Amino acid sequence: MNAGIIGVGKYNPEKVLTNFDFEKMMDTSDEWIRTRTGIVERRIAPDEIETSDMAYEAAVKAIKNAGISPEEIDLILVATITPDQPFPTVSNILQDRLGAKKAAAMDLSAACSGFMYAMATAKQFIETNTYKYVLIVGVEKLSKITNWEDRSTAVLFGDGAGAAVIGPVSEGRGILAFELGSDGSGGKYLYEDKNGHIVMNGREVFKFAVRQMGESSLRVIEKAGVKKEDVNFLIPHQANIRIMESARERLGLPVEKMSKTIHKYGNTSAASIPISLVDELEEGKIKDDDLVLMVGFGGGLTWGAVLVRWGK
Repeated sequence: MNAGIIGVGKYNPEKVLTNFDFEKMMDTSDEWIRTRTGIVERRIAPDEIETSDMAYEAAVKAIKNAGISPEEIDLILVATITPDQPFPTVSNILQDRLGAKKAAAMDLSAACSGFMYAMATAKQFIETNTYKYVLIVGVEKLSKITNWEDRSTAVLFGDGAGAAVIGPVSEGRGILAFELGSDGSGGKYLYEDKNGHIVMNGREVFKFAVRQMGESSLRVIEKAGVKKEDVNFLIPHQANIRIMESARERLGLPVEKMSKTIHKYGNTSAASIPISLVDELEEGKIKDDDLVLMVGFGGGLTWGAVLVRWGK
């Protein structure tokens, strides 16, 4: 049985925080942020909206898009590093709120690679015929762990959620291959400190990401038994436009074949790839039988790549 994406949904908070807003808050400029990161604005959730609230909004849309009911979901996987609280997990809260009565539920913590880890996990359950439908959600409220006085990180992050229902698809379609990895020795370059704030060594993370995004992309293509020339569309983790461009160039893809949503949302960690996927589908850039490569990296340090033949 082949496992693939049969429904998607996303949620972006209404509040927009622009680079010009940051000019009033700290010693920075729109030009500095834009040229170095590609970010123009990001969405910020208000205090009263929790991570689970955003996950719920995206999940409802994904379930509807898949044409199934919450009662049919067998497992809920939520990728997040910013849960409402340590427990109950976001997935537990989501399972109850959706009315997904028979679903098991757990959170995954792999930072910005989380959605890739969730996809790979869902694939195992479906292809072993253990479960039929798995709901996966990438969601972050990074604004609550952002140090708003640290200009090197404050300008980078945003809030949001993206969801997908993974289920059985026709032969030749779905998740063809995945590549997951970890290098815990690099954990010191990107972490949450004792004050609950994101700390990052930008130079080291940049070097790691440029190398890893390209290498894991090529490895997952090789695992799937296809060529890089066969890839129709690239959805990289939206962390930095220069890192994204390096991955695109490594694959030899034209600019129009790479998803670019970083200017609108900033870095939304585990939510970044599914939010981008929904945007590109809505714009008609991904069509049935397209080979779609999703690749991310994050704190841990972690990485993940998934190659999908699009369609049910």
